[in-house]
Amino acid sequence: MNNIVYVGMCADLIHHGHLNIIKEAKKYGEVVIGLLADSAIASYKRLPALSYEERKIVVENIVGVSKVIPQTTLDYIPNIEKLKPAYVVHGDDWKSGVQKQVRQRVIDKLNEWGGEVIDVPYTKGVSSTKLHNHLKEIGTTPDIRIKMLRRLIESKPIVRILEAHNGLTGLIVDKVKVKHDEFDGMWLSSLTHSASKGKPDTQYVDITTVNQTLSEIFDVTTKPMIVDLDNGGLVEHFKPMIRSLERLGVSAVIIEDKIGNKRNSLFEDTSNQLQDTIEDFSHKISEGKKSLVTKDFMIIARIESFIVGNGLGDAIERAQSYIEAGADGIMIHSKSESENEIFSFCKEYKKIDKRVPLIVVPSTYNHITEKELSDMGVDIVIYANHLLRSAYPSMVATAESILENKRSYESNDKCLPIKQVLGLIPND
Repeated sequence: MNNIVYVGMCADLIHHGHLNIIKEAKKYGEVVIGLLADSAIASYKRLPALSYEERKIVVENIVGVSKVIPQTTLDYIPNIEKLKPAYVVHGDDWKSGVQKQVRQRVIDKLNEWGGEVIDVPYTKGVSSTKLHNHLKEIGTTPDIRIKMLRRLIESKPIVRILEAHNGLTGLIVDKVKVKHDEFDGMWLSSLTHSASKGKPDTQYVDITTVNQTLSEIFDVTTKPMIVDLDNGGLVEHFKPMIRSLERLGVSAVIIEDKIGNKRNSLFEDTSNQLQDTIEDFSHKISEGKKSLVTKDFMIIARIESFIVGNGLGDAIERAQSYIEAGADGIMIHSKSESENEIFSFCKEYKKIDKRVPLIVVPSTYNHITEKELSDMGVDIVIYANHLLRSAYPSMVATAESILENKRSYESNDKCLPIKQVLGLIPND
């Protein structure tokens, strides 16, 4: 048996609790840190602020650390089997709660060669969760935000995006959690953005207004943003638009391959909607990519072949051409309540040699689960309009109640208490 001491860590925000663990581990031998990969961390909580490589550089330079290796899963066993350490050192907080079973599996494996688990008393007065929450209150920078979407795609089986159309809805996307599940990012939809301003979804809302709304959202959130730019407009306008969004910290735009007057794809009658030529839309993508400053900003091509009735073959041909033109992602759109169109595309898309991330917006076929979409090769799912759609009926019901009862008392149960409204926004 060797003198290796194995320590598993996320090490996103290094604090004195981490240093104490390493100091104690050093007493028993050569310290090898199993640094959790982004994908391992993202499987149970929010993507770490620093990438694996950034965290690795930090940990490698801590006194007492001999070596840093990746731990690609939450399970310690694969690395332990390779290293056969004499000791595994961990804070004693894993003796109870959800990590208790992980600890027991480690003990059972170490027993095979006489190894031992060392439980270090948990350092009081420090919490990575509290530190993360404090950082969220401080905010983030455009440079950090813009990179997050690509990191999420690389780290998660499927990236979950929810629409936001103002600061308050942005806060909802940023903060709402159910157990370990949360949304990974935001979608600024042309439909909900224009509707929130009482305007039609006809590209009426200009890029200056879009930038203002993004600034409002970015002031109070930290997650990445994808922006709906309809068809992107003229190439001469598209290029400065995306440079402006890139500077703000937007991670991606989605542009659709339709031409003519804007009309929402989910209208029942789409006979007057025309698809751009493959050549012209590919040119727009190519020119857009050339205009960008960073490699992190993504241009995602939205294919409308199913919407206008051009079928699967046309959709696949377009996907291949758009990828060749430089598209960083492909969104396949359908207004069918059946998943058949989308799944048929997914099956054919898997055969393309040079694939990029695949995005879907299951507004109509919303009986399909994220697991089913992921199994079909989907990388990003966008819930494109649900916060606005759910808010409107509630607001109408409250307005009607006040009119009917000539007072607001009956609407109390429909409204958030004022104290909670005041508590939504941190008061500096």
